This record gives sequence, structure tokens and C-alpha cells, in this order.
Amino acid sequence: MTGTPARGARRRGDAPAPGGVLDRAGWHGRAVRRSSPNCDQRPPGTRITLLVVHGISLPPGKFGGDAVERLFTNRLDPAAHPYYAGLEGLRVSAHFFIRRDGALFQFVPCERRAWHAGVSSWRGRERCNDFSIGVELEGTDTRPYTTRQYARLARLVRALRSRYPIDDVAGHSDIAPGRKTDPGPSFDWSRLGTLVRGRGNESAARRRRA
Repeated sequence: MTGTPARGARRRGDAPAPGGVLDRAGWHGRAVRRSSPNCDQRPPGTRITLLVVHGISLPPGKFGGDAVERLFTNRLDPAAHPYYAGLEGLRVSAHFFIRRDGALFQFVPCERRAWHAGVSSWRGRERCNDFSIGVELEGTDTRPYTTRQYARLARLVRALRSRYPIDDVAGHSDIAPGRKTDPGPSFDWSRLGTLVRGRGNESAARRRRA
């Protein structure tokens, strides 16, 4: 990984897949589960080769609370905040959500298609939802993401790569340029790459910038 998008980043009763924390449906055994109806089947034979990093906060710039969870599970009250009125009827989701404190939530099993990318293209291939996993980070384009978020995301990338042939990790802004800006210039791709590769500790990772 570099300073730009990079190449190469349980449900109770379900049996975990051999050698990993993901079960056969793609539920992460260490994530808090909040099942979203906003998903469907991937096209037959699709290989999951892309991970998309997003940034989100509801309302914008406010952290904590359960608004993101409510949005992804169609329970967000449009009257609860003026900003939410524009989200009424929106049906979106992501596979994972990482809070500022590093807590990991999962809304859609990885084997299914979450509705996170929208109109998008990566390396000449459209409909990124078909072949990607979406990870939302609680944050904004301009405020630095937290140490715990980077650590959790790095562990998640490694776990997903142990199961799926993920070649690339990109930002929402890279698959939908001009339409989306997240995770924004505050996201440090070099720092994530260092952690995914497992080189050095977190303080060293902070010093390694492209």
C-alpha cells in the first residue's frame, strides 16, 4: 500500500471456515452483528477482489450513537435530525463498520453483496458492489482517523485476504471520483499498508509516510 489506493491489502451455530475468523457465509466471529436487509446475491461465479474503504458520520462530524447502525438497518428516524430528512427512504449498507474506538460491527456477510459503492468503476470494471467488500470508518474527510481504527482495519484486511483473493484496497473516492470524497485526505494509506504488512509497531507505522 502507498499513499494512494493499494494493490495486494459467527453467526451462532455456524462453523468457522478452516483457518480463519470468518464462517462459511462470511460472518466475522469477532464482530458485533447487526444484520441489514440491504443486500443481495453476488453474480454467480464472482471472485471478491476489492476492498473499499469509506468514511461516515451521522450527523456529519458527530461521532458515537447508533445513527449509522440505524441507517444500515432502515431504522433511522428522519425527524431525529435535520440532516436525516435527506436520507429518508435510502437503502444502503456496508459489510463492516469500525467505530472510533476500534469496535467492529458487521451488517452483511461477505458472501453477499452489500449496497455501499453505488455507481462505480475500478480498473475498467463497473458495479464494484459485485466484487468488493465495503468497510465504513467512523470519521470525516478532514479529521484524522484513530490509531485503534487503523489497527482494527489492518487486522480485518489480513483476515479477509486469508479467505478471499483481494488484490486491491481503494477508497470510495477512487471508485466513484467526482461523486464521492471519502475516506478523504485525512486517511493515511501508507500507515495502513505498514500495519497490514506487520512491519514494526504502531509508533513506527506513524513515522512511515510516503
